Amino acid sequence: MKLYTKRGDDGGTDLFAGQRTTKTDPRIIAIGDVDETNATIGLAIAVCGPDEIKDILLEIQRRLFDLGADLATLDTTKPRRITQNHTEQLEKHIDTACDQLPAMKHFILPGGCELASRLHIARTVCRRAERACVAFQGRDADVDHAVIYLNRLSDLLFALARRANQIEGVDDVPWVG
Repeated sequence: MKLYTKRGDDGGTDLFAGQRTTKTDPRIIAIGDVDETNATIGLAIAVCGPDEIKDILLEIQRRLFDLGADLATLDTTKPRRITQNHTEQLEKHIDTACDQLPAMKHFILPGGCELASRLHIARTVCRRAERACVAFQGRDADVDHAVIYLNRLSDLLFALARRANQIEGVDDVPWVG
């Protein structure tokens, strides 16, 4: 099978079950933003030393593929691949990371070691994916799970960035307004 199909040359793209839509459809924008989130997580994994973080990120990459498939499925009778259990798993990871970190007493600037900086970029891209899902949430109430998952994922990426800095011995830099 060839990599290119030429089916998108007209500005359209296929969803699951063969439906066609435009590449500017809010659903396709959300799918693209989820894909970009996944790619930025891959960029973080490329410099990831600590297995405690790398293992979590690899699992998230798998789940983001599932989420993209959910978003590309118009049939609301099909079970969703991302469930409340996946969101609860993210919350457990957040709690584990935060239990090891000093309490935040101020906003912090994104950055620090290379892994933390890449995780902060992934976090901001994830927030964009979340906003993109909200943009068509009213049209398709079945994306609520995506909005919640992405919201929690961005929190986890923030916590993991702080944890990466802690592991590397880099202090959080407070924002002073």
